[in-house]
Amino acid sequence: MGRAFEYRKAAKMARWGKMSKLFPKLGKAITVAAKEGGQDPEMNAKLRTAIQNAKANNMPKDNIDAAIKRAAGKDAQDIQELNYEGKGPHGVLIFIEAATENTNRTVANVKAYLSKSGGGLVPTGSLEFLFSRQAVFQFKAFDGMDLEELELDLIDAGLNKIEQDEDNVTVYGEWTSFGDLSKAFEEKGIEITESGLQRFPTSPVSFTDEEFADITKLLDKLEDDEDIQAVYTNMD
Repeated sequence: MGRAFEYRKAAKMARWGKMSKLFPKLGKAITVAAKEGGQDPEMNAKLRTAIQNAKANNMPKDNIDAAIKRAAGKDAQDIQELNYEGKGPHGVLIFIEAATENTNRTVANVKAYLSKSGGGLVPTGSLEFLFSRQAVFQFKAFDGMDLEELELDLIDAGLNKIEQDEDNVTVYGEWTSFGDLSKAFEEKGIEITESGLQRFPTSPVSFTDEEFADITKLLDKLEDDEDIQAVYTNMD
């Protein structure tokens, strides 16, 4: 009984810890989207996507509303979206997307993470061509869904491929077709649980288990930083 209680307590604390780091990132994405395209999700596809992702990660409505309201405040005016490119342990290539109101702090942190792992920053633009950017959508599989028919219907909207596991369907499309695909899902009444623009390595590289462990330690540090929104590598 005592051990079970302690286990549940530890699991709950771990979950709270993840949320305490994730919610500020989600909130910042919402604020940036509202700042760029206005506070009405119906008229702002980027904001609509940010809200969808926040809801999918169980972010409370009050937090979402507060993040939207911040877009009109002074703090939102200072938030910048930046990319950093670098090399990590064993030559792994890393593309980092950040949103920050303190660029000096963010770049110093990124440099420190990379340096301590034996890597460092590379000139901006060096890795851009090594990653393809795609629009990615995920939703729950539902009864009566015809995957082949759905694929045919979405091709004109920019679909590249569609995959299904037991519970979820993932759609990949041209990054320039993000808006068209979003609209197509809305017209079909399909509720998207998560969506966004993601980067995929054009020439993935394999690493040994030991190398993978070293790389993962760096990725954990980067992803724990509240200023960093997404991290991509050329790992296979």
